[in-house]
Amino acid sequence: MSVTYTATLPLREETVLAVSALLHGERRRLGTRAGTRSLGCFQQSVLVLRWLLDGTRITQLAADNQVSRSTGYAYLHEGITVLAAQAPGLQSALLAAKMAGYAHVNIDGTLIETDRCRTPGPTPGVDLWWSGKHDNHGGNVQVITAPDGWPLWTSPVRPGREHDTTALREHDTTALREHGEILPLLTVWIGDDLRILGDLGYEGEATTITIAFKKPKNKACTDMQQQFNRTHNAVRAIGERGNSLLKTTFKALRNVSLCPWTIGRITAAALVILHIDHNRTT
Repeated sequence: MSVTYTATLPLREETVLAVSALLHGERRRLGTRAGTRSLGCFQQSVLVLRWLLDGTRITQLAADNQVSRSTGYAYLHEGITVLAAQAPGLQSALLAAKMAGYAHVNIDGTLIETDRCRTPGPTPGVDLWWSGKHDNHGGNVQVITAPDGWPLWTSPVRPGREHDTTALREHDTTALREHGEILPLLTVWIGDDLRILGDLGYEGEATTITIAFKKPKNKACTDMQQQFNRTHNAVRAIGERGNSLLKTTFKALRNVSLCPWTIGRITAAALVILHIDHNRTT
């Protein structure tokens, strides 16, 4: 005997309809004939949103919609790809922030954990997706936020062994530098007398990203440096709200069970839904 129950998505109906419209546009682009899909666009949008918001397993989603597990995955991946394609580019996000009158933006890296199998890294004994800092497998995503912590842009994913900018071993690469477009665009941003605030993980890019003074070895920071650090950290800490907002809103971002390389698209899809539901991009 099975038991049924009702549930409500924590989103505006307009948001679900907007996602449904995007999926409808994709079907028209592909030339999908009417009546050839098991689910309509609205039902597919609900499936995708349930997975993102509640982290509902595909097995459950497939059973609820009376489709096969493989069909459920196909619908999910299509929805994620369609949503991620609507995410703003970094140049557009920075231009919008400038037009909004922001004197600074924040940058912070976040690890999206994954339970996928280990993958050999570039050197023997090194796990590509293992983050020693977090003691877990995951992917590193860079997030740029407005001064109040509203997420403006998210980067593609980099393996968890890559830290924000600081290399812990000589073979370590860095997540920020692996994204070729980020640093040049941030350099243009600061060229207009604007600032990018980051934590000490960005010590290697201190000429572009404003960070706190690092405590010298066997010494203390000067009074002026300590005062700067207090002010800087108080302002920058607000920017960390962006990472928290994404992870608390979308349970799928707490642990991704799909291929780790899809983490960037999943995060971008979540960002688009957040922008649509709150009717805010900057």
